[in-house]
Amino acid sequence: MSQRILVSTRKGLFTIERRARWTIAKVDFLANNSPMALADARNGYLYAAFSHGHFGSKLHRSTDGGKTWREIAVPAYPAVPEGAPPELDMWGKPLPTTLQLIWSLEAGGPDQPGRLWCGTIPGGLFRSNDHGDSWELVRTLWDHPSRKKWMGGGADWPGIHSLCVDPRDSRRVSLGVSSGGVWLTEDDGATWRCRADGMRAAYLPPEQAYEPNAQDPHRLVQCRAAPEVYWVQHHNGIFHCGNDLERWEEIKNPHFSTFGFGVAVHPKDPKTAWFVPGVSDEQRVAVEGQVVVTRTRDGGQTFEVLRRGLPQEHAYDLTFRHALEVDETGDRLVFGTTTGSLFVSDDQGDNWHCVSTHLPPIYCTRFVPAV
Repeated sequence: MSQRILVSTRKGLFTIERRARWTIAKVDFLANNSPMALADARNGYLYAAFSHGHFGSKLHRSTDGGKTWREIAVPAYPAVPEGAPPELDMWGKPLPTTLQLIWSLEAGGPDQPGRLWCGTIPGGLFRSNDHGDSWELVRTLWDHPSRKKWMGGGADWPGIHSLCVDPRDSRRVSLGVSSGGVWLTEDDGATWRCRADGMRAAYLPPEQAYEPNAQDPHRLVQCRAAPEVYWVQHHNGIFHCGNDLERWEEIKNPHFSTFGFGVAVHPKDPKTAWFVPGVSDEQRVAVEGQVVVTRTRDGGQTFEVLRRGLPQEHAYDLTFRHALEVDETGDRLVFGTTTGSLFVSDDQGDNWHCVSTHLPPIYCTRFVPAV
């Protein structure tokens, strides 16, 4: 069971450790905005992304468990030919031609020792075969005609926020786009297909609501033990797929709320998943001022509301899409909030321990597997 957690925040990368209890062990890159972190289970390498505003994005790698860090390359978009007209988004506004945000970062399969995948805003997918020392844009997706129909969600521009490398076949990678649906490659990125059939976008006119390429999945996860099963926390609902992305089913009876960002699926039980609900759409706070986690153990037929150890009065926390995580055993969970609160459960969410209420806004949590 993991004994360390990386926590990416608005003001640094924190390491949380299990001692007599969960406690903050240290902070790296204090005051730097860290939207994403990764703990690579294949070799123990740690990665931390940073967004420096006007000065752009940076990536750092540690090969000694976080004792020291080294700056590495960041994904870079190809230069636009001089005089070329700008590419316009769905609303007629020019799309950025440079990296705006590193929004997802995942390790490749065990048969691809140097492989990393990186999803970005404005909608580019990058891969590295040398642990992040260099990156290449996956042109087959960037040049796909349907990519030009992607719309921005909460961000002004489209972005790739979720990446799932299939444990059966490292060449099979699925990703979530806000807003552009779910996409799948089965040949290591040579070809792509949109696989969001069955999803419903309540924010679109009825005749467009089921358009696969217009869906806004907030987070996509895949069950490791049953990789044909996926869960999505969507902008306006919870969706489940048990047939290898052939078709999605909307879960219409979740208790408490269907809006949120985070979702985690049990690595050994595809019917068990967790969510942190919120109020849609403009408010984006905890429902009724109560921080809760919802859990299903039967594939979405019923839901439990888990409250023990969580604030239940005048709590207005929101949990972002990467801030909810489950470890490799399926027993330990962690989630962080926009108000800097961090909670850990050792019993699948039945009871929660508050690690801190004073961290900066939390963007991402990652368990660090023992290697």
